[in-house]
Amino acid sequence: MLDVPLLIGGRSCPARDGRTFERRNPVTGALVSRVAAATLEDADAAVAAAQAAFPTWAALAPNERRSRLLRAAEQLQAHSAQFIAAAGETGAMANWYGFNVQLAANLLREAAAMTTQVKGEVIPSDVPGSFAMALRQPCGVVLGIAPWNAPVILATRAIAMPLACGNTVVLKASELSPAVHRLIGQVLQDAGLGDGVVNVISNAPEDAPAIVERLIAHPAVRRVNFTGSTRVGRIVGELAARHLKPALLELGGKAPLLVLDDADLEAVVQAAAFGAFFNQGQICMSTERLVVDARVADAFVDQLAAKIARLPAGDPEAAGSVLGSLVDASAGERIKGLIDDALAKGATLVAGGQLHGSILQPTLLDGVTAAMRLYREESFGPVAVVLRGEGDEDLLRLANDSEFGLSAAIFSRDTSRALALAQRLESGICHINGPTVHDEAQMPFGGVKASGYGSFGGQAAIEQFTQLRWVTLQHGPRHYPI
Repeated sequence: MLDVPLLIGGRSCPARDGRTFERRNPVTGALVSRVAAATLEDADAAVAAAQAAFPTWAALAPNERRSRLLRAAEQLQAHSAQFIAAAGETGAMANWYGFNVQLAANLLREAAAMTTQVKGEVIPSDVPGSFAMALRQPCGVVLGIAPWNAPVILATRAIAMPLACGNTVVLKASELSPAVHRLIGQVLQDAGLGDGVVNVISNAPEDAPAIVERLIAHPAVRRVNFTGSTRVGRIVGELAARHLKPALLELGGKAPLLVLDDADLEAVVQAAAFGAFFNQGQICMSTERLVVDARVADAFVDQLAAKIARLPAGDPEAAGSVLGSLVDASAGERIKGLIDDALAKGATLVAGGQLHGSILQPTLLDGVTAAMRLYREESFGPVAVVLRGEGDEDLLRLANDSEFGLSAAIFSRDTSRALALAQRLESGICHINGPTVHDEAQMPFGGVKASGYGSFGGQAAIEQFTQLRWVTLQHGPRHYPI
């Protein structure tokens, strides 16, 4: 069992009123972590610590920030076993947490490389003797709100580029993976970033609305980034707008994978199985809609069903489990409700569908129509549906018939044909002949429509986490009309 304190100003501390909450393994019920439940005053203290640390961190030479972030990346990888040991919080497979650590370390390395890329420009002025510049400067305190499903990647992403740009951070940990999020903060603290540069607040689930509102409203918080559901993202976006705080929102998805009539079906099956079922489909980019040309649909469905038969879900600790657990049993009941609704309205169960507690077998449904909830609602589970279309234009219509627009994929042997379709897909990300689940630290990552706005990664993140300022220097006299 892990004790999880708050991290405020470089110190580990309990909640001011001593309250805690527990996180249990969704499969076994065993206690995994006992976690400090922050008060509103704790939230204020975390922001105050970040505000106090900001002038020193922002004033560091870029290569000094680079060195500290690189040390943090090495420390993160060195703690891989500790992160994997906390996988019981979410019931995930060890290989998923190992992958998380690897990509999170790369996020820190990429952020380190960007410390010298925060640039401005000289702008020609019509005013004689005026030297005009656009400068990018750190904003101040950045609030990061990270989810549980890819806990090391997404919490590190909420922190890394804000730090590279010279900001300090308050991370609000997920109630479902608090030990992992707190460990990230400790790793960064131990790497020598400095007291208060990164602060981590955990809260009891029932306190989340009040804690989030308090953090966003704090005058010292200048930027907000949130990764999570569209439902909660709307709330965060509204709160940020009310307080005139720019927000970067990376929200839900219902990624389509388009299978054109000339696609390599063996390659599609591998990508579809990975994209739909890895981490039990609990990834914002997960392949939820298989949009298949009718001429190849039967062969594709048969091959994918055979693949699914070799992907049993079970206790992550059990031999033979390829896939792990959902985050909790209630998630399974919610997803099973979507499956049952589709079956009651005429869909065909091709594979899976069995639910035991928090273990849901990977599921494939055919014959899904717009009358079914699964056609539009994000399952956020190991469920994929087949939508059959007649030709490229019909596939494109089906793919775009969604409120979401995060990730997408197209499979075709004719890459020019696929690229032409990709440019018309309503998504922030599109992969040709690759899975919908894919991320690299240097790439612009973000969605459109109900999947949010703004982008993490590389130069795009610099725009999100710096303030653009216009500064002029006047040489010689200037004419005034009065």
